[in-house]
Amino acid sequence: MPNLPKQAIAVASIIGLSIVVAVILFALRPAPEQQDVEQHSLIIDVAIATKQALTINVSSQGSVQPRTETSLVTEVSGQVMDVSPKFENGGLVEQGEVLLRIDDRNYRAELKRAEAAVATAHSNLLQEKGRAAVAKEDLRKYPRRHASKEARALALRLPQLNEAKARLNSALADRRQAKINLDRTQIKAPYRGLIKMRQVDLGQFVSTGTPVGQMFSVDTAEVRLPVPTDRLAYLELPNNSQDDTYPRVILENDIGDRWPAEIVRSEGVLDERSRVLFVVARVNDPYRLENPGKPLLNGSFVKADIEGKKIDGLIAVPRHILRTGNQLWVVDDKQTLRNRDIKALRTEGKLVYVYEGLEEGDRICLSSVPSAISGTPVKVNSSMSTAELVKPQSESGMATFTELSSVQ
Repeated sequence: MPNLPKQAIAVASIIGLSIVVAVILFALRPAPEQQDVEQHSLIIDVAIATKQALTINVSSQGSVQPRTETSLVTEVSGQVMDVSPKFENGGLVEQGEVLLRIDDRNYRAELKRAEAAVATAHSNLLQEKGRAAVAKEDLRKYPRRHASKEARALALRLPQLNEAKARLNSALADRRQAKINLDRTQIKAPYRGLIKMRQVDLGQFVSTGTPVGQMFSVDTAEVRLPVPTDRLAYLELPNNSQDDTYPRVILENDIGDRWPAEIVRSEGVLDERSRVLFVVARVNDPYRLENPGKPLLNGSFVKADIEGKKIDGLIAVPRHILRTGNQLWVVDDKQTLRNRDIKALRTEGKLVYVYEGLEEGDRICLSSVPSAISGTPVKVNSSMSTAELVKPQSESGMATFTELSSVQ
């Protein structure tokens, strides 16, 4: 082990020399260069808050149903002798048009017998009137002072005369009923409409009350639309005291076709399960028989845009700038961002309508600043009024309401 002390001394010398060199290098290091960090402001777009009286539309949806739908049934019995070519599924028929005819020979015979009975009863009445006149003359020539009132009426043949009048009235009623039964051998359309279904055919025997078909009117159609309770305040629904208030509606199907309509009534009862109120929109001439355009077929599923009433003091802002907790950024006088708590109406669409939390002239940040904190300096790139956010939508929506309503 004679070399071990020499190795230890060499290692210690190397370590000591390294420490000395490190100390000298640390002492001779240059001073770090000092640089000022320039804070860059975020460049944002802002909107100047402008309070407006705005119309808040309400969205809904429903299926188109005919306003009037009728099941056609027979009121007499007999064999079907004739069927109109229009009495087919989808056939358009006019009011009063004959759809089918039932064998009327028995009913014509009944009418003849009823007319004969009327003639007989009329003849009997004339005879009784003559006998009554003769009896009255006899009683005048040979008065009976001590006769009772009943005896006097019998002598004048008043009971027989009243009986003859009653038989004539009964015969007239029978003739009237016979004419009605004869008319009922022809099934006629009660109004202008489309045939939904035909249930009988030529040669078939039908009895009283047999269904022969179904039809519905084409003058108007209705759509039953659910409106949540928290949206009812945005609408001015018709009621008994304001019958002339009919909010306008635009109906739209899946391919973008549109039809004008109007809310004509509400059902007045909240649905117990869904807590919605159903309102009814009416469409005039849905099949476009009188006006140009695409027909609105019954059973179609449509989306509805219901025109609301005007609400004062609203500020419209884009929905995408709204942050969690109903907050948004506003720019203060020092050009820094500040949090602002707001309250807004519960609506759908791209805009949020603020009714509390913003004042006239507030500058609202429209740009996305996910990493910003309160007090972050900003620089305004461009500004606009919140009224400009609503104007294109309002003009477009109202023009559509006006244009489509002119079709009705």
